[in-house]
Amino acid sequence: MRDRLGSAFDSPDSKSRYVRRLFSTIADRYDLITVLLSYGNDRRWKQRLVSMAHATPGDSALDLACGTGDITYALQDAGARTVGLDITPRMVELARAKRSTATPAFLVGDMMALPFANATFDVVTTGYGIRNVPLLDRTLAEIARVLRPGGVLLSLDFDRPQNAFVRGIYLSYLTVVGSIVGLALHGDADTYRYIPESIKRYPGAAAVCRMAEAQGFSACEATGVLGGLMAIHRAVK
Repeated sequence: MRDRLGSAFDSPDSKSRYVRRLFSTIADRYDLITVLLSYGNDRRWKQRLVSMAHATPGDSALDLACGTGDITYALQDAGARTVGLDITPRMVELARAKRSTATPAFLVGDMMALPFANATFDVVTTGYGIRNVPLLDRTLAEIARVLRPGGVLLSLDFDRPQNAFVRGIYLSYLTVVGSIVGLALHGDADTYRYIPESIKRYPGAAAVCRMAEAQGFSACEATGVLGGLMAIHRAVK
């Protein structure tokens, strides 16, 4: 019998259900986990992503899969009029609570069906978002739709190393560490084993660029982070 984690990837609907449950479970530990799994580099990577967006005062920005709002707030601090969107209500609640005044707008919503008109934003960002969507091509098409001509998408995420030996070590490490952390924090080893399982099925940074260009972006480049184990995409509409 297949385990529940393996069956999570059977269809877009099953992945959607699994991801919704997962992030509802981990929301209150999310900031801690991103620090642990990034060796303390998470905040620096997110600041690098924001700097690559070149957001200026007056720009309109959308942060997808915003989590607890790190990128959303950084974009606002850069002067952009910013909206944060996440599919998990608890994440949105935690994001709103990070600051008591001058908070961005935070919404509960789905990256695959954005509740915005065409050509609304100058910048769209996402941290650890596109790897988790059930249909990546539909998500990229939605992002292209809400971006203005010349607008940019910035995405930070785990990558899938092309070298099979490196990939094997990387995924084994994430599986072991994820199992230990999942047991320690939630009493369930599968909680963070989802990360390496999702990476196994992720097309990789170069393929994501090709998909972005097929969905309406004129140019896309991926910058390796942490020796290529992570990547930041920058795509221009």
